[in-house]
Amino acid sequence: MALGNLGKVLADQAIEATKRNVLGSLAGPEPTKAAEATPAKTAVVEIGPIILGQLQGMQKSLRDDQELRVEFYTGTETIHVLEIFVPTPQVFVLSGTDSSREHAVRVVTPAAAATFTTRIAKVEGGKTPLRLSILTPRPKD
Repeated sequence: MALGNLGKVLADQAIEATKRNVLGSLAGPEPTKAAEATPAKTAVVEIGPIILGQLQGMQKSLRDDQELRVEFYTGTETIHVLEIFVPTPQVFVLSGTDSSREHAVRVVTPAAAATFTTRIAKVEGGKTPLRLSILTPRPKD
């Protein structure tokens, strides 16, 4: 009887091994241990500094009788942006005036969601062109 049980156990193991081989070939190869140990590094691109660099570049190329008008749309209001404070590369605090230029406005927005419209405007004779001011916090010593 012991010999019969041994034959049955060996047959069951052989069937299980065959099933694993067939199912394994259908599922594809298993990932190697080295691939599992090193997770893929994704490059994090901070959009805020890129946007600010573009705005500064546009402003730098202006002549003395031109100004860069930067506008931000909130959905219901157009804001003429005069200053951008950057507490972190991911957040912009926009300061400016509303479309009637009567009220001061401040908007806090994620840098990735900030969409600006820019245009170059000619300044009337004798007036000083407005310049966009970009402020960043002082580094801590």
